[in-house]
Amino acid sequence: MTDLFTNHLRYADLESWHREADELRAAGPVQLVDRSEDGFRPFWAVLGWEEVMQVERQPALFTNEPASVIGRTADIEATMASGAQIRSLVQMDPPDHPKYRRLTADWFKPSSLARLEDRLEELTAEAMRKMEAAGGEIDFSKDVAVRYPLAVILAILGLPEADYDRMLVLTQELFGATDDDLGRDTKGIEGLIETIMDYFRYFGELTADRRANPTGDLASLIANAKIDDAYLPDMELISYYVIIAAAGHDTTASAMTGGLDALIDHPAELSRLQTDPTLIPNAVDEMIRWVTPVRHFMRTAQADTEIGGVPIKAGDWVYLSYLAANRDPRMFTDPHRFDVTRANADKHLAFGFGIHFCLGAQLARMELRSLFRALIPRLRTIEHAGPPASMRTLFVGGCKSLPIRYELTPA
Repeated sequence: MTDLFTNHLRYADLESWHREADELRAAGPVQLVDRSEDGFRPFWAVLGWEEVMQVERQPALFTNEPASVIGRTADIEATMASGAQIRSLVQMDPPDHPKYRRLTADWFKPSSLARLEDRLEELTAEAMRKMEAAGGEIDFSKDVAVRYPLAVILAILGLPEADYDRMLVLTQELFGATDDDLGRDTKGIEGLIETIMDYFRYFGELTADRRANPTGDLASLIANAKIDDAYLPDMELISYYVIIAAAGHDTTASAMTGGLDALIDHPAELSRLQTDPTLIPNAVDEMIRWVTPVRHFMRTAQADTEIGGVPIKAGDWVYLSYLAANRDPRMFTDPHRFDVTRANADKHLAFGFGIHFCLGAQLARMELRSLFRALIPRLRTIEHAGPPASMRTLFVGGCKSLPIRYELTPA
């Protein structure tokens, strides 16, 4: 039985990963996976676009709780027992989910995000200056992509710039716990719990400050938010900060890096964008489809049902493979071709769908558009200066290192 979805080392070679996912999907878009010998509970892997959508359209039938991310049974139980289990929007179901989502939804509407345009332009200019100063060789992931969205999301929260590096380390430890380059020295579930507790300490202090001295930032809104006339419970409160600070940063950085990597590998597509910059918004969606930073979510069936004609029993665990669904040839013609003119690029499932559609989707698109509108016209030449490296993670991941060699035209 395949370890495609349970072995983090498989993500070091994404071409191989996609080849096997294609073979599995061809045999049927819903496959039973049993890795109980490795400590995982058996689950149904959903690999097709339409089949993932079938689950996403039925949030009452397929719930996020009790576990929304794959993990060994012992690790999930240890996290729950530790009291350090994050409970954010992506772990919630109705009736809690809509109450918590409404608290910050207005902050991420296009009309609200428009106020960030000037800040995005400043960060884009800063990124270009950094590339100019690097003298034609840089690790785009480490030196540009991870910094840009981090600065955006932490500015929205209202965190001081002096804390940005601390948040970067915690984010990488949270999502990269299984990656030797990103995780803590303390390995396994113990290291992950340590990271979560560090988040709790930091945001606990922030909450106390914002309740005593509220400002107009998002952290103040979260700290002082009430549901049913009561402050948010500690676990849900801290989790709210974590999901915005971490997910809003790491996923966008992966899309930026993977998008540029795709352009290097497909120089004709880069040339298209240089000839016609109006294609960049569509190219951004193609980049997001191509990378799919959130690789999966788990759902639990609440009643006997079916997915794609395959019988599913109440209590069964279901793995939604966004990474595989976004390469489904039934939805995307020639899906392993990177195409900046793809007519349905925006139909990707990288942001989820329905009630769990990513709050920050529009912000992520804005950030990628701003950066690539500035960078692409100035790329006289670009190539790899060393092999790219992928994050060895099961949940959120992408390109963690992208050494490039380039020549920029004058500003």
